[in-house]
Amino acid sequence: QVQLVESGGGLVQPGGSLRLSCAASGFTFSRYDMSWYRQAPGKERELVAEVTRVGSPYYVASVKGRFTISRDSAKNTLYLQMDSLKPEDAAVYYCSAAGYWGQGTQVTVSS
Repeated sequence: QVQLVESGGGLVQPGGSLRLSCAASGFTFSRYDMSWYRQAPGKERELVAEVTRVGSPYYVASVKGRFTISRDSAKNTLYLQMDSLKPEDAAVYYCSAAGYWGQGTQVTVSS
């Protein structure tokens, strides 16, 4: 069955960095566009970044220049490198592909 398992979240100070990972299984990873979403308390889930099958990235304006999405088809893993984190980046981050979702990983940005 399809599984998307996120990891790498945690508590970081403003200006800090985190690297999220999403381990995928149960489908042909290389055939699907992959996405990161996030949902903050009281807000709707929003797209953060996505990467196509061939590696072309897209970023929402609020994270462009600070976040980097990448994928490793040999490891069936999606990444999100998050730099210069701001308090407004705090949310549960979800990996998504092929209509499936992971369980999410919490990112907290606070001093």
